[in-house]
Amino acid sequence: MCYLVYISTDFEGDLSQHNSALISFSKDFTNCEPEIIDLLLYKYHWYVSSKAGCSCTFRHLSSIELGFGEPVYWYEESSDEIEATKIFYDEILSLIFQGNKVDCIEIWEGTNKNQVKLLEVDLSAVPRDAFRFFENHHFVFNNSERKTDNQL
Repeated sequence: MCYLVYISTDFEGDLSQHNSALISFSKDFTNCEPEIIDLLLYKYHWYVSSKAGCSCTFRHLSSIELGFGEPVYWYEESSDEIEATKIFYDEILSLIFQGNKVDCIEIWEGTNKNQVKLLEVDLSAVPRDAFRFFENHHFVFNNSERKTDNQL
């Protein structure tokens, strides 16, 4: 069993151009139940894997109770997990700043859609170093500091 991260966006481009040793975007939905994919909000879907091939080597918490937070000495996280999660954050923020919409589902393999909880995330309020995934959550991303065309 492992963690799985899926995103959707209205961005038509190829996110796999941003693949690296720590993070990969692919169209492989082999391990995902179709009902989970149906929760995603936007047209273009991507599976996001880490260096492990699944999504396990990102920063995760099984509970949302501690919220977002920077790494701490008493909770061991590898430097690769921390860096891969920062790269994910950067990619999502870049898409949003380009005017795209993005959401993400992070699940434990085998989870059904009734176990997934919605979480709106304003990235202007969550620092890059503090971002982490919460098990069985559907993240809907925005950035309140991004000016829309109407605000320019």
